[in-house]
Amino acid sequence: MERDLLAYEKKLYKEGYSLIAGTDEVGRGPLVGPVVASAVILPINYQLDGLDDSKKLTEKQRDKFYDILMNDAISIGIGIVDNKVIDEINILEASRKAMNIAIDNLKVKPDYILTDAMKLDRDIPVLPIIHGDALSLSIAAASVIAKVTRDRIMVELDKKYPEYEFKKHKGYPTKKHLELIKKYGIIDEYRKTYRPVKDVLETKDNEKISVY
Repeated sequence: MERDLLAYEKKLYKEGYSLIAGTDEVGRGPLVGPVVASAVILPINYQLDGLDDSKKLTEKQRDKFYDILMNDAISIGIGIVDNKVIDEINILEASRKAMNIAIDNLKVKPDYILTDAMKLDRDIPVLPIIHGDALSLSIAAASVIAKVTRDRIMVELDKKYPEYEFKKHKGYPTKKHLELIKKYGIIDEYRKTYRPVKDVLETKDNEKISVY
């Protein structure tokens, strides 16, 4: 049976809601860079063939849908929370913060919010949906906007630090990435509370201590 990615939205339209914001975040797993969230309000009964959870799409597909959504959406908000804040408040709270910033950055105030399994304390109704990016078109749209936005941030970081190959792995802990941080060390944009980064920092500290 084919999924109806507008099932949640259609139910809410019938209840009288029209400005439904889907929100999702990208970047919980990477060792470096920010967590990025997006909030997207789509036109009522909006259709975009092929749009799905960003993880199921190729980079080329995501870029194509990003351009279409930036043009078609009623409003799009972006929330970016950097690695220092992630280290201070933990990745779950940083993801929540990024989502709230994204919603606050919408130029049109929504009357209902659908999230990808995230509880938010807002002054309007919020419905967290488990696997929401695969079940709601609004959340899928937000996942694509967030993913493309974060990937482009990592491409810019790659230009600054080409030796880390951020353009290839986008900061995720691939085998090659782990080899590179052991070789080149930890730059300021890394998340210092993440285990592989902590391990490298502790090793470097021990090496410094053993010199004396």
